[in-house]
Amino acid sequence: MIYQIIHFPDLSKRQSIYTFEIEEMIEATDFRNAMSLLTTAVNVITTQGTAGMHGFTASAVCSVTDTPPTLLVCMNQSSRSHAHFIENKVLSVNVLSTQHEQISNVFASSKFNSEDRFKLGDWTTLETGSPVLEDALVSFDCQIEEIQNVGTHSIFLCRVVAIKQSQQEESLVYFNRAYHQIGQLELA
Repeated sequence: MIYQIIHFPDLSKRQSIYTFEIEEMIEATDFRNAMSLLTTAVNVITTQGTAGMHGFTASAVCSVTDTPPTLLVCMNQSSRSHAHFIENKVLSVNVLSTQHEQISNVFASSKFNSEDRFKLGDWTTLETGSPVLEDALVSFDCQIEEIQNVGTHSIFLCRVVAIKQSQQEESLVYFNRAYHQIGQLELA
């Protein structure tokens, strides 16, 4: 695999481009097995725009910075809705709470079309028009500002333009290829 690093030591001078190759030593199945042990929040990522309304389940979401508020979302380029997210240029990250396991499964399944997926749950919108799950733990409404392609996935760098937080207190997480629930413990 070949990588390029672009270095800007001083904006008034020329940039330096370093190209290097890394020999792949880790088997893909070994990597996936190891990654299954990384506990992650379960999210439904949605979009609405000229390309229509679409969504998928994702665990590869994280904060990039709070100034400006930015998230990254990873999406498989072979996903049937990949092109729609790129065309719409907006998305919402809906962090699922414990009662949303069925919604997660429906948005992860290829058996359901976009219209059928949104029949589950109550949906609203914020600034971008992307669907926001009413009782999600929290929803981040975003504009896609940059897209990086790495291997089989696209990384969407997303500027957060609105946030909606619910009263839910328990999160749905994915660990070792299974759903789990986490929440605050009440101490006696």
